[in-house]
Amino acid sequence: MGGMKSDRKIHFSFNCAIEGFLWAVRTQRHMRYHCMTAVGVVLAGLIFRVSALEFILLVFAIVMVLFAELINTACEALVDLVSPDFHPLARRVKDVAAGAVLLVSVGAAIMGYLILSGYVFAPAGDVEASSLSEVPPGELAVFSLLTVILLVVLLKAWAGRGTPLEGGMPSGHTAFAFSIATSVALSPVGSVVALLALALAVMIAHSRVYMGIHSVQEVLAGAVVGVGVTWILHLCFG
Repeated sequence: MGGMKSDRKIHFSFNCAIEGFLWAVRTQRHMRYHCMTAVGVVLAGLIFRVSALEFILLVFAIVMVLFAELINTACEALVDLVSPDFHPLARRVKDVAAGAVLLVSVGAAIMGYLILSGYVFAPAGDVEASSLSEVPPGELAVFSLLTVILLVVLLKAWAGRGTPLEGGMPSGHTAFAFSIATSVALSPVGSVVALLALALAVMIAHSRVYMGIHSVQEVLAGAVVGVGVTWILHLCFG
């Protein structure tokens, strides 16, 4: 009898856990996006026939993202239960939980890029040669962009003005655009392509001023951060 009760408890616990996961997928849009992305990543791993270690890392990244999203959903439900009315601290709890999901998602995206880029961008017929020991294509441009984004976030937090995606010092959109333009200019693509990338970055910067989101000084600061950081990293490691 004791064994049957123990089996029922285990069965009930598994059932509750599965119900919780299904409820999160059913009610949370971002959870559904993560699940669809996870399916796509697994299929990509199977199609490119990644190594066992690479597949383990991909699965680990997927699990971490889904875990973080589940914790975020649980925090949101708990906050809504405890504080149904608006409260600044309740908002902070939700924001921090969502920030944890964003952080894990960015880390998973980087891991996915490091693993799959060698297969996706490999020359035709040379897919099998890719491995974790090789340098992924465009790694310096990607990591320059990530460094620029992190620096912009720190500068905006220090300045204390605007929001992460709107306003503040410096302009994140401008820094992002000029970092890409600088990487393009430093790659062997030719002067015409480099000028087109620079023109696009200037248009993005102008649009931020034209829409009244940033001042000229904030846009210029973003351009300096984007160009300066990317150029220094290419100079040191290129």
